[in-house]
Parts: sequence; C-alpha cells; structure tokens
Amino acid sequence: MSTTSPTVGGPRLYSTLSRRSEPLEPGPDGTVRMYVCGPTVYGPVHVGNARPFVVFSVLKRYLTRRGFAVRFVSNVTDVNDKIYAAAGREEVPSAELAARYLAEYVADTDRLELGRPDLEPTVTGHMPEIIDLIERLITVDLAYPSHGDVYFRVNRFPGYGKLSGRRLDELLVTEPGDAKEHPLDFALWKGHKPDEDTFWESPWGNGRPGWHIECSAMAQSALGPSFEIHGGGIDLAFPHHENEIAQSEGANGVPMARIWAHNEMLELGGKMSKSEGNIILLRDALDRWGRDVLVAFFLRTHYRSKLPFGDPALEDTARQVETIRNTTLALDRAESAPGTGINRELADTLVVARNDFFDALDDDFHTPRAFAALFEVIHAIHRAVDGARPGLAQLQATRSEFVALLDVLGLASLAVSRPGAPVEIVALAREREIARAEGDFARADELRAEIEARGYEVRDTPEGPQVTSR
Repeated sequence: MSTTSPTVGGPRLYSTLSRRSEPLEPGPDGTVRMYVCGPTVYGPVHVGNARPFVVFSVLKRYLTRRGFAVRFVSNVTDVNDKIYAAAGREEVPSAELAARYLAEYVADTDRLELGRPDLEPTVTGHMPEIIDLIERLITVDLAYPSHGDVYFRVNRFPGYGKLSGRRLDELLVTEPGDAKEHPLDFALWKGHKPDEDTFWESPWGNGRPGWHIECSAMAQSALGPSFEIHGGGIDLAFPHHENEIAQSEGANGVPMARIWAHNEMLELGGKMSKSEGNIILLRDALDRWGRDVLVAFFLRTHYRSKLPFGDPALEDTARQVETIRNTTLALDRAESAPGTGINRELADTLVVARNDFFDALDDDFHTPRAFAALFEVIHAIHRAVDGARPGLAQLQATRSEFVALLDVLGLASLAVSRPGAPVEIVALAREREIARAEGDFARADELRAEIEARGYEVRDTPEGPQVTSR
C-alpha cells in the first residue's frame, strides 16, 4: 500500500520566528532544503546531541514518504575555542583531535541506522566562503575590522532580536572585548593567538572564523541564500541563530530560512551538556538499550517538549518496542495458519489509523500521536489473529502496511525476522559481556568489531545482548 498521506493541506511546522505553525512548501526547484546545526567535535558525542540527529533525520524520512524531494545538510564545527582547549588538555594538535572526534561522531550516529545527511560540511572546508561573506558584510557597513579581528555591528541590523524576541536594551554581553565599537557586537573573524595551533590567512591577518559566521557561509554554500527549514536545538536560538539571521540577511537582503524549527533539550538533572558535566555518551546508551529503543524513545515525545532521560522512560519504551516486535511475530504465526475472508474491523482500523498517523505527522511532526495511531493498528492486529483469523491476503497486506508505517519512523527493523548466530559468534558475544562487566571497554569494542566483521551484529537490550545476522 502507498505511504503517501491522503490528507489535504500538507505538512505544517512550528516556526520559532513567527511563533506559529507554518505550511511547509518546497523551494522554486521543488526541493525542501533543510539546514541543521550539528556538533562541535571536541569530545565524544553525548546522547543529547542525538536528539536533533534523530528528529531531523526522521523528519526527512517522513517528508520523503510524503513525496517531497529533501536536501538535508548538517554541519560539523571542527575549529573553535572548545577544540583548542580540549587539544591542550589531551596534548595533541587541534586538527588531529577534531578529526578523531568527527570520525567517532559519524561512527556513533551511524549506529542509529537512520542514514547520513546529504551533506556534512566542515568549517575548515569552507574558509574561502567564510572570508567572502565577511568581506560582503564589511562592504555594506554591517561589519568592521579592529586590531586583527572583525566584528558585526549589531545595532546596524534593524531586525536583530526577531527570532529570540529580545530587545537590544535587554541583551547581555556574550562576547566581552575592548576592540569593539559596541559591547553587543560579536566576532566574525578572530585574530591568531599564540596558544592556537591553526590559523588561516585573511585580508585582516592570520586567524580563524567566529562561531556564528561559519553556519551562515556553509548554509548559503550548500542551499543558497534562502531556504525552507533551519533546525537545531532550542539552546541555539540565541545567540547563534539570531546572529546567523543578522549575518545572512544583512549580506543577502532576503530571509535566511522561512521556518526555524527547534527541538527542546534532553534533561538529566537539567539540560544535558558537556559543560554541565551531566552527560551520557551516545555509544554507552546504544550499548545498553540498542538503537530501536533509543530511536523510539526520542520519537515518543514531541520534539518541542523537554525530554527527561532516565531508566523508567527507557524501560517503558523498551516494553513498547517489544510489543511492536511481538506484533510482527503474531502476524508471522497467523500467516502460517490463516483463516478465510476479510476481518472488517481490522480493515477499517487500518484506514482510520493510517489517516491519523499521517495527520499527526502533518501537524508539526507530532510523533507521539503517530505512535498512538500505530498502537491502534497493533491492538486491532492482535484482536484479529487471536479471534477468527482473516485470510492470507489480508494478513499479508496488513503486515505490509504496518511495516510501511514503522519505516516512516525509522523502525522497520522491528519487523524483520533475522536468523540467529552460530555458536562461535554467541561465544564472542558472551566474552564481550564479561569484558564490559569487568570495565574493559576497549576489549569489548574489539569483540564487537570482530562480531561485525563476521557478518553479525550485537544489540544490547534490557533482556541482554541479542546477536543476529547483518
């Protein structure tokens, strides 16, 4: 069956800029262009970083199923103050540290099995574009050089504060400095400092970009001066996204993005962040819970709601994931001994629930309501297979529709029956469990790699590790 929504009106997303839900319309070439701020690679990715990765990756999946062409770009910041500081602590070159943590970020997020963004640009790969954009801002008198730095004139951009809703007279200084014309001005280019081991040549001397200019330059390079969706965590709305708007719109004279979509924070006794010291690494969460539980956990709560991270919520999600798996197994058993005819309740429930599922996702990507619709299908399936079973054709069509809905959410793997592993692979998995219990995580990683090299994968679940063929 088709997974294209039968509803009219199309998807809508809440925009932080307009404070209302906006219709999502493709650009002039028919493509929905989406830029999402990615990580700064100065340490292992934590589970809080995974929320925007999951939300916007699944949003792309959904829009694609709705018939849109989508270009999804998510950047990587590979040079900034935090990277220099971390490199100093580890006593390694900053470029080496950034490259290592970038590789780890890709490896860890690949385990979510949601695919990669279409493009993942880096700051160091876009220095000419960054310098060009700064020069244009100087030309229109929105920026000025000062003692090797370049600053943006905040009070010269009349729309400053429109995203965050803040007035200039309410703002606190986020970047102190004596070389600025006004305390609120922010850096576009930073002159080279003796303790920084990388720099780039520019018309203002050797140095590197400020944080905010990089995204304006990379977004424009990948998507053009104006595009459909700019996403990221709500903690980036000010000052980062506010400054992006000032830079991009000041240089180009057109709206940077029509919809500004922000996901709320993951919480573990407050906002989860490295600076707060309250983080759980993504790889550790995946080792403990497996990708299915983690992806479902992120999607069971609306992306604009705060999401407490803890065992009770994850255990509840694990039970729901197991229910979904058991439903596909129930269909397998029913197909091996089908009844006859059509179960009208099951057929009617599928139609209503499918419409509810797509209506929910059309309405500001409301994944919790989509899950509720999915469970209406699950309950109807169990009533049908536990009673007078329908015929094989209806069972197969039901399974196809059920898997299609799961696939929209990136959870079709729950419906895949995979053969078990041979004895020697199970033995490696048990050895890995012993290594993890003894705290020898390096050995555990080696054993996981060996299992995967032999064509199998190990998933850690609340019931223990499960080994299946890849």
